[in-house]
Amino acid sequence: MIETQEDFKAKVAEIQAQPWYKNPIGFGLARIDRGQLNTDKILQATFPVVNWGENFGSAAVFLDALNESGAAVDCTGSELVCDVNDKFTKIAMDTFAPYLDEAFGQAHKNVQVILELEGKDTAGYKMVFIFEDTKPQSVETAYLKLYALSTGKAELRKICLDGAFGILENVAWSGTLPIELDWLRENEVSLKMTGSYPVIDMVDKFPRFLSHIIPADNTRILDTSKVRMGAQLAAGTTVMPGASYINFNAGTLGPVMVEGRISSSAIVGSGSDVGGGASILGVLSGTDGNPISIGENTLLGANSTTGIPLGDACIVDGGVALFAGTKITISDDQIAKIQEANPEAKLSNSMRADALQGLNGVHFRQNSVTGQMQAFRSTREVKLNADLH
Repeated sequence: MIETQEDFKAKVAEIQAQPWYKNPIGFGLARIDRGQLNTDKILQATFPVVNWGENFGSAAVFLDALNESGAAVDCTGSELVCDVNDKFTKIAMDTFAPYLDEAFGQAHKNVQVILELEGKDTAGYKMVFIFEDTKPQSVETAYLKLYALSTGKAELRKICLDGAFGILENVAWSGTLPIELDWLRENEVSLKMTGSYPVIDMVDKFPRFLSHIIPADNTRILDTSKVRMGAQLAAGTTVMPGASYINFNAGTLGPVMVEGRISSSAIVGSGSDVGGGASILGVLSGTDGNPISIGENTLLGANSTTGIPLGDACIVDGGVALFAGTKITISDDQIAKIQEANPEAKLSNSMRADALQGLNGVHFRQNSVTGQMQAFRSTREVKLNADLH
């Protein structure tokens, strides 16, 4: 039995010194939702606590408890997903003994997880570890990465989600419950005859953000369908209903007003406004694999579209469609003004839009007489209403 915190630290050091041990990138205990028809099919993994680049003492305790309880522990691969049992729970609790009395607080959430696991049917839980950031090989590790993004513990566009779509099951979601489509088909007659057919909110491979994530106090999401799991919302972000949407591995870096679409891999800087119906293209929708970042205090007008990255304090007028190959006209006096804000820029009177990507203080407009797309030095400050964010 580990009796003191010094004993605990010595035990952790002993475990970490073992030749089989390796610190994980991320880990956590997951509650598993299995298929109603095929119980070998994992439909969803819920992580009450997400550890990402942290809490290596807890990682050592969990890996040692798995090893001692008979699991096949191998830290040499990119990931490890293990069933747990009552012996695992007891060993982990014995090791965490010095912290059990103070478990129910922010400092010891991994201890709280083990206390909550005690007495439960362990068949519904798995320990999940990621040792290398490669393509996820399981539903459980795909969900752990989505959690790391949505909790803000992993940076957007910095972890590998390649192949995640091929791993996750396409299921019917009724609230937070995933339901196998094949089970619905097989039981359709009975369910409908008895009036017990479930309310289906959507059919997708990913759940909704709010089904798993508690946002910051001053973050508002007015429609749960508008933010997908794996999105990242900084404190102060407001997501309005209507045409707004934030996809996975995309999001905001500070207070942002979102009334348009932030596609997968797109990132919006603090103080910016994505106007009603505006669209930031993602890597899957026409940007040639060029991830788009929008700078701080930038405005995308209503129903505008941008397929290029923008710098700080930019404006794209409502209805303007800005793509990499869009021809942009700049007058001589505006070239001088834009270069004042961007000394390294090389500008000419006629350029492709992608030659202007990332520049600060550029206002993109369409001449209502000639139809030409034009660039000006922005003279307006984009400022969000502090009371709303």
